[in-house]
This record gives sequence, C-alpha cells and structure tokens, in this order.
Amino acid sequence: MRNSSLTLVWSGDTSALIQAGIITSHKAERLNLVIRPLPSQRAALKCLLPVPNCRCSFLFHFLSRDSLLVLLFLCLLLKTCEPKTANAFRPNILLIMADDLGIGDLGCYGNNTLRTPNIDQLAEEGVRLTQHLAAAPLCTPSRAAFLTGRHSFRSGMEASNGYRALQWNAGSGGLPENETTFARILQQRGYATGLIGKWHQGVNCASRGDHCHHPLNHGFDYFYGMPFTLTNDCDPGRPPEVDAALRAQLWGYTQFLALGILTVAAGKTCGFISVSGRVVTGMACVLFLFFISWYSSFGFVRRWNCILMRNHDVTEQPMVLEKTASLMLKEAVSYIERHKHGPFLLFLSLLHVHIPLVTTSAFLGKSQHGLYGDNVEEMDWLIGKSRYHRSSLHPRPQV
Repeated sequence: MRNSSLTLVWSGDTSALIQAGIITSHKAERLNLVIRPLPSQRAALKCLLPVPNCRCSFLFHFLSRDSLLVLLFLCLLLKTCEPKTANAFRPNILLIMADDLGIGDLGCYGNNTLRTPNIDQLAEEGVRLTQHLAAAPLCTPSRAAFLTGRHSFRSGMEASNGYRALQWNAGSGGLPENETTFARILQQRGYATGLIGKWHQGVNCASRGDHCHHPLNHGFDYFYGMPFTLTNDCDPGRPPEVDAALRAQLWGYTQFLALGILTVAAGKTCGFISVSGRVVTGMACVLFLFFISWYSSFGFVRRWNCILMRNHDVTEQPMVLEKTASLMLKEAVSYIERHKHGPFLLFLSLLHVHIPLVTTSAFLGKSQHGLYGDNVEEMDWLIGKSRYHRSSLHPRPQV
C-alpha cells in the first residue's frame, strides 16, 4: 500500500533554516522537503497553513519514507512558521472597569462586610494585582493612561489647575487623535472592538458633530454609553456638582444686581431718586442677559452632559438613571452574542460606583454600608451576569 507524501516548497528568507541546520548554504533561495505522513498525521498538516513571513506551498504525491517529523521539527523550531490564522491564539477579551471603587471594598482583598462573590470568583480563578496603581486619581487622566499605556501628561490629558478632568461634553478637549489605544492595536489585528459604558475622553474638537475624540475615532468600532461621566447634576434630587463654586458665585452676582435694580426702581417710585424709566428698563435687560448667559449652561447641565449615545447618535437626552444599569447589561450581553465567533474585545466601562450612586430598588438597603455598599453589590451582580453569559459561549476561548 502506497502512502501519500508531501513536498514543502520554501521561498524567501532562509537564514532561519541555516541556523536550524536544515540547509548549509546562505545562497539557497528555494528548498524542497519531501515528507510522507502517516494517515493519522495528515489532519495535523492543516494547522500549518498558511505560513507568514515565508511563502510555502504544499504538493501531495506518492513517494517513499515518512518525513513528517522533519516538517514538524521545522515549524516548531522556526518562529517564522507560526500559523498566521491560528484563531486559537486570538482569544475573546472581556475587560471590565469599575469607577471610583476602593481596593478595600472587595472580598478578594479582605473585605468581609460587602458581598462581591462574582468578583471574588474572578480573582480566585485568575491573578490578583496588589501593586497595580492608577496613573492618576481622577477619571480623565487615569483613563487616558489606561487606554494608551502612557502617562497622561504625555498625551496632554493632565492639568495642574482645578480642571483636571473634562467638565463638559461640549468642550474641545479630549484624547488626541494621534494617540494609540489598545483597542486600535487589536482592531488592526482583526478584532471587533466595542466600548460599553463610560468614555470621558472628549467628543468634539472644533465644532459640534466632528467627533474627533469619539471612541469610534480611537480604535473602537462600536460604542454605547456615556461620552461624559456621571455627576450629581445627572440626578435632579442632588445638589449641583459641575463648577459648583462658580455657579454659586454667579448666582450671588445675579442676586446683587437684582437687588440694586429693585432699589433704584423703588427709589424712583417713591421720588427719592430722579432717574428715567428707560434707565431702569435698561438695567433690567442687562440683568436678564447676564442671568441667561450663565444659566443657559449651568441650568441645563443634566441635558447637556447626562446623555447616552450609540455610536454617533444620541439615544437618551437626558438619560434615565434608573434604567442605565439594565441597558448597559443588555448591550454587553448583546455584543458578546453578536461576536461570539470572535475574536472580539469588549471594554465594559461601568458607571458604578461613581456618584450619585444610582442603585435599583432590588439592591437598595441590602448592604451594611448604605448607598455606596448597595451600589457595590449591584455592580458585582452586573459583573456576574456578564461573566455568566461570557462563559456560556464555547466556540472560542474567553479571557
């Protein structure tokens, strides 16, 4: 009975072959190896196609002796013959980030008063980092460093004044277009890349809608979430947070001017002050314009900043905080399902546990640490749901 054999035709750089002792002449530009595999070994040859950095073709014909070991030795020894399309080496990646969570608030780091079983299980099955410190204590610079692997001051995302984090969706600041994120690197390697949750790296540059700082311009091909961040202004029942000191100062100026105008009007009415009605009217108009000039921004912070977007489109303005957690979970599960055949990167950037600590009724009052503890335990539940769905997908390995 005649066994099939295989001829490997190698064209290109042969320096690695010389180092391996397969050939001896550096002038060789083409090499023919005759290999005869056993029937049980033929299926293994499929993993060797195609081969990067060298041009290899395979021809089946009938010759003598088995030389499969030569081919296996060659492809195991030479880095230039690693399979280019070996999907097994491109795992799906689910990256989960919490917001303003303390290391001492998790059970896997010693806390026995908050229930975080899902995060604890992740830690038990993986690696716990004890010296992995954030690059900055605030949202914008720390996330810029996380996305790029560079200190935030190198990308211009660090400031020395009071505005160390982006304050407005409408601002022109943001992560520069020339910065390389880990999402862009994976995207260039054939990954589907999604971001669900918080961005806080800017949106526009010169005009509304140019979206130069948008996630889709930084290596992500799908985005659903907040382009900004949660603040107390997103909750109508909370005191204002964005530029609270400046807002209070402007409101004080408004009251002072209004009191002055009322004093002039009262003095004119009582005859204590001789001033024309046009002057009083003009002063009232100035006061109104001054009030509108600042209140049009600070009075509608919730509408301008607290929005949800899907890619380039606004889906909620303002966002309904009570629904946000379920929407994020639904989007994460949907993204994993759509890309279950991978490879994909999903960056799940949670809004938990940033103020105003919006928590659904199912978790309110359940922890020993008030609203913050309730929010932490709800976050753990969200992570458990995402992790459970991730684990239910078997076509590709998960990370």
